Amino acid sequence: MTRVSAGARIHVGFQNLSLSHERLYGGVGFALDSPRVTIEATPADSVRCGDTLVAEYATAVCDLLNVPGVDLTVEERLPRHVGLGSGTQIALATLTAVAEAHDREPRVRERAPALGRGGRSGVGVATFERGGFVVDAGHPTTRFTTDTPEDGSWTVPPVVVRHDLPESWRVLLVYPDADAGRSGETEDASMRAAVERADPGLANELAGILTRRLLPAVAAGECEPFGQAVTAFDRRNGTWYTDAQGGVYRPPAGALVDELEASPALSGVGQSSWGPAVYGITDASRERAAREAGEAALDAVGVAGSVKTVALANTGARIE
Repeated sequence: MTRVSAGARIHVGFQNLSLSHERLYGGVGFALDSPRVTIEATPADSVRCGDTLVAEYATAVCDLLNVPGVDLTVEERLPRHVGLGSGTQIALATLTAVAEAHDREPRVRERAPALGRGGRSGVGVATFERGGFVVDAGHPTTRFTTDTPEDGSWTVPPVVVRHDLPESWRVLLVYPDADAGRSGETEDASMRAAVERADPGLANELAGILTRRLLPAVAAGECEPFGQAVTAFDRRNGTWYTDAQGGVYRPPAGALVDELEASPALSGVGQSSWGPAVYGITDASRERAAREAGEAALDAVGVAGSVKTVALANTGARIE
């Protein structure tokens, strides 16, 4: 039996969506220790799994590896379509579990495109591999235009920066009861529209925030500057999508971010990917106050939801 467990990720944003620059996308994000997806696998003569999505990925993986089947049990599930990268982590955990159960090398980075992962951001693949804070190189604009190539016809963008983050740092997660974030064809259409309208000057602003504020704060392990830089990058990144999501942040994330920005318990805030999950940067000494700020923000905005604080992850998926 093989057991694979992978944590969620925060996607702070993309460096560039304009076709006027040489490289498109370029994801920025970091790994969380929880929530997690955990899958157990044993070899079998067919695919057996009670989770429909995992069963679909397992069938594709068995074809890729030329193995007969696998018996899978999903012990923990990541919340889907809330902005925490569940699709990539589920796909890669399934790939790894099936491969390891059959004594095969998963070759995650190589095989992720065949499962439809890593087509824009490489952050989810990179955090599955090694955790930490990650910046990827994006894709050449000559290869990726407004239409994403067919599954399997790209390579996952290489990692250009990867840093461990301090063990004392924490992330506040606020899940408002709201519609699921964009995925699949809806996400593809939204991204296509954003790329077609993208202002090339915004990429230059984001590059300045990344190189002069965010990366120095990561390298120095400074929580306050890191949070402030994350807020600036996330907010500017959100302007790529104002038409698609009705503002820099989608409702009700925007109102929650506004409320949380006023809290001294948090160094920075943002919306992860398409949301609706909102996150905040804090540390172990302010965990309780951060959770209280999250509850107060939900009350102030008048929406139901849940709040938790989680640790960061400086290692990749756990394989037993």
